Amino acid sequence: MKKVTSVEAYIEAHSHFSDALTVLRNIINTTALEETLKWSMPTYCLNGKNVLGIGAFKNHFCIWFHQGVFLKDTKQLLHNAQEEKTKAMRQMRFKTKDDIIKTDVLAYVKEAIENQRLGKEIKPKRNIKPVILPVELKEVLNQNVDLKTAFETLSLSKQREYSEHIASAKRETTKQTRLEKIIPLILKGVGLHDKYRSC
Repeated sequence: MKKVTSVEAYIEAHSHFSDALTVLRNIINTTALEETLKWSMPTYCLNGKNVLGIGAFKNHFCIWFHQGVFLKDTKQLLHNAQEEKTKAMRQMRFKTKDDIIKTDVLAYVKEAIENQRLGKEIKPKRNIKPVILPVELKEVLNQNVDLKTAFETLSLSKQREYSEHIASAKRETTKQTRLEKIIPLILKGVGLHDKYRSC
């Protein structure tokens, strides 16, 4: 299937469910959500945050609730499409247009909007790379309390930059030269590459 460039084109491209997708779209568009296209799928946002989307597959069509885990799901309509993988997202599936109960869909959509307004969300966990201090830097920090305090107040990314800068030197003399240059920067509370970053 060629890349779609609008919600209308997406609905047209899934002709076997186009009437049903139009029904869902019309329900969603009665709310405050902004309609857009992300990942080549109709997506609905509130203040730039993804709330839900609609999608069509071979044997079903659905509404994706990006933070669906927070929905009460009193009607037991939601599925976790990828158990063990998807923490927040939930899917409301339909097989035919007749499966759409407009009042239920609207109630779930409104609850999802309210949850977004309340800031309910599970953020994906980022893998934070640990800072590995080279021996030379560790020794200098342990000998100077002020320097150690200044280093520890730096962000992890800045600590990592300094550590890697020392560790990447091949010769001992280069490591010592680099240490001498970075000490004043650490005491000033600036990062190794701050002068190259835009303000």
